[in-house]
Amino acid sequence: MNPHQFDIDTLTHTAKEIRGDILRMLEKAGSGHTAGPLGMADIFTALYFNILNHSPEDPLWEERDRVVLSNGHICPVLYSTLARAGYFDLEELKTLRAFGSRLQGHPNRLDLPGIETSAASLGQGLSISVGMALAARLDDEDHKIYALMSDGELQEGSSWEAANAASKWQLDNLIAIVDRNNIQIDGQTEDIFPIEPVRDKFEAFNWTVLEINGNDMAHILQVIESALEMKGQPVCIIAHTTPGKGVSFMEDKHEWHGIAPNRMELMEGLAELGLEEVAY
Repeated sequence: MNPHQFDIDTLTHTAKEIRGDILRMLEKAGSGHTAGPLGMADIFTALYFNILNHSPEDPLWEERDRVVLSNGHICPVLYSTLARAGYFDLEELKTLRAFGSRLQGHPNRLDLPGIETSAASLGQGLSISVGMALAARLDDEDHKIYALMSDGELQEGSSWEAANAASKWQLDNLIAIVDRNNIQIDGQTEDIFPIEPVRDKFEAFNWTVLEINGNDMAHILQVIESALEMKGQPVCIIAHTTPGKGVSFMEDKHEWHGIAPNRMELMEGLAELGLEEVAY
């Protein structure tokens, strides 16, 4: 079941609200990652408010779809989305990265409802997702596994071992979504350690590959719905996103990968998004 089925305009507005949460949370915390969460707000909104079978009232519902966030450092977008979907109170977003908070700088599966796996080191999420997908197959369960990955972690060999394993078992209950925003903490991915051609590589491992504009809500919904109909192979969706989406002075700037906005930058960002200041 999905407690939300919203139209495009409502989904777009929700993604904007999530972007506002991200900016406020990070400014309050004084540290964290900004560009990636802002870029992925549309995809998280599409998943939790239109695509996924999930239950905020019963986070461990056995028939739920699983979302594995491999690039755990973008967790502010996950926290905001879960809160707005009803997994916990929005007020708790104010505690991001605070000592003793359930909302740490990388998600902890044991702390917060709706978190499927703890994440810190990059490159593990696809392997975890393959294990979950294979377990579902062996248990004759119908739910889907969504592996959300950064493009930078495709620089790691473990990601390709997992891709090969998924192909070997023809895990068509697995959908990987690669955030192809082209940046990592030190610069452009193609300057640091080139990963192209990403599509050709996944296809060489016998995956079905689709590409989307990861900041176009209608396109996101259309492509994910198509992916859900495909059988016989795992599916990789390459999501071309703009890091820092929605805040002009953050967009496509790798420097915003791992820093938080200050008060003035927060106010400027909220103004660009057309959102009111909310005191955190």
